[in-house]
Amino acid sequence: MTQSAMTEQSQKSAETAAKPRVALVTGGTGAIGSEIAKRLAREGHTVVTTYRNEDKARAWEEEMKKEGFTFHLYKCDVADFNSAKEMVEKVKADLGPVEILVNCAGITRDTTLRKMTHEQWRDVLSSNLDSVFNVTRPVLDQMLESGFGRIINISSINGSKGQFGQSNYSAAKAGMHGFTKSLAQEVAKKGITVNTVSPGYIETEMILGVPENIRQGILAQIPVGRFGTPQDVAHAVAFLVKEESGFITGANLASNGGHYME
Repeated sequence: MTQSAMTEQSQKSAETAAKPRVALVTGGTGAIGSEIAKRLAREGHTVVTTYRNEDKARAWEEEMKKEGFTFHLYKCDVADFNSAKEMVEKVKADLGPVEILVNCAGITRDTTLRKMTHEQWRDVLSSNLDSVFNVTRPVLDQMLESGFGRIINISSINGSKGQFGQSNYSAAKAGMHGFTKSLAQEVAKKGITVNTVSPGYIETEMILGVPENIRQGILAQIPVGRFGTPQDVAHAVAFLVKEESGFITGANLASNGGHYME
């Protein structure tokens, strides 16, 4: 390839990288989801998020507007396949095909397995793992039509190392890794990448609510000497979304400060 051809190819790549796309972030009203949504909006993308609680969603929407962000909110139970399918179709009709998907929705129902009810197991697996299939399945058809796609699944450090009292949550997050690697192989030649981001202990209301002595004990195990921030996770997502990241697929990007190294 000549130098001029390489330059032209580089310019086309840059133009493609800057192209605004429709980005769907499930669980976007949470602490981590909010930062991912804001980061993608700053990158120029049209950002959609899902919600179940109307009052909470509208309060979040107003707060985001005060910060200068306008997002598109769609009511959806991502744990229900038909609800997810209808939502994805409506987004396409309203805004265009989804070409960036961030599966961030999730819940916890922590307790030891001996005390765990079937409902606690089922709720977490449905919201954290089934939802990944429910949303990705209809979105994938749109990505295949477009010839471009970025799918990023937000897992957890505990999906890799496990955690006392989180057999349901850890199982769901570990399941994301297998899903990611399998789907990545299926769509690699179609312009679609599939990756996982696994946050460690992130400074949110949940970690700040942990007793001080326990929190300090966790902090002492993190080599970089601090808890992560939602912005750290959003940065990892934004990196994987870029056109230039098209050679990265089937990977798990750990954002945990060195707390757990595979």
